[in-house]
This record gives sequence, structure tokens and C-alpha cells, in this order.
Amino acid sequence: MANFIIKGGFFIWPIILCSIVSFAVVLERLKYFHRTRSKNKNLPERMLALINAKKMEEASALCEKDTSFIGRFLAVGIKVIDRPADDKGKILRRAGSRELEEGEKHLRILSVIGNIATLLGLLGTVTGMIQTFIKIEASGGTAEVALLAGGIWEALLTTAAGLSVAIPTLVMYHYFEGIVDSRAVQYKNMAADIFNLH
Repeated sequence: MANFIIKGGFFIWPIILCSIVSFAVVLERLKYFHRTRSKNKNLPERMLALINAKKMEEASALCEKDTSFIGRFLAVGIKVIDRPADDKGKILRRAGSRELEEGEKHLRILSVIGNIATLLGLLGTVTGMIQTFIKIEASGGTAEVALLAGGIWEALLTTAAGLSVAIPTLVMYHYFEGIVDSRAVQYKNMAADIFNLH
């Protein structure tokens, strides 16, 4: 492995750095989404049932006890039930936006790394190929096949390394984006339910 890294040349190092940053961000986001996922699947229904039964304190306690993204949003919703429609809408939108911003935190880094790692790999391959052809020219155009093969596979190492980082990074980026999009739909539906409460 160490031999491959050395053979990969200069551009292998920023690719390795990209892989470390990507791994750290993915790990942090996995922990965040696990921590904020709802363990109580019918929390909104239970809250609405309590509110309709005029048990506001119980509904509030139920939501505040739940630390998931749904619980936090519903806890805000209970506090604004009696507000005017305009105020209620603004507060709910602000609460939903705040939660979505938290969900999207650091995702741009994954998107950038996914693109940069690929380009670094290609750049490393291009520079490696240039060096190989420089050696061929220096040898008077009579370079051995072994020299050519060695130079080419060394140049291609960076492309392989770049793609090995970029592909899983982009997969995780789109996976997290899917979670955020799903939560956005849930916020919209819950906001509609809260907005209709009086």
C-alpha cells in the first residue's frame, strides 16, 4: 500500500486528505441523523389527539421529551397554536428552516470533495503521462515496453485513487440529501396540521 502511495506521486496526497475529511464528515452526519431520528413513529398523531382532547400540557410534555427533529418542531408548533395565522406561519417556517439547515450542515463539503477527488485523480494521471512521454523523448524514442507500462500504471494510480474517494463520497452525499428532503416533506405536512389547529 505504501508503495502505491509513493508511486502515485504528488497528487495522491491531496486525494488522501480528501478521503480523511470525507470520512470525518460522513461519520459526523451519520451520528447526527441517528441522534435526531424519531423513535416514536406516531408522535404527530399522539400530539394531535392530546390537543383535540384539550390536554395541552400533556401534548407539550410529550413533544419536549422527544429529542428528535419531529419532537423539536412539534414543540414549537404547540407554542404557536393560538397565535394569529401570519405569526404562526412565520414561526413554523423559521423552525423548519433552522432544522433543515442543521441537516444540510457540512453536506456541501461532501459535494466538493466528490468533484475535487475525481479532478485531482485525472490531473495526477495527466501529469504522470506527461512525465512518461518526457522520458520517452529523452531516451530518443526507443524506450522499453517495461518503462512505458510502468509509467502508465503509475500515472493511472491517481485516477483510481480519486474515483475510490469520489464515488462513496457522492453516494453518501446523495443519501444524506435524501434524508433532508424527506424531513422537509414531513415538516411541511406537520406544519399544515398545526396550522389548522385552533
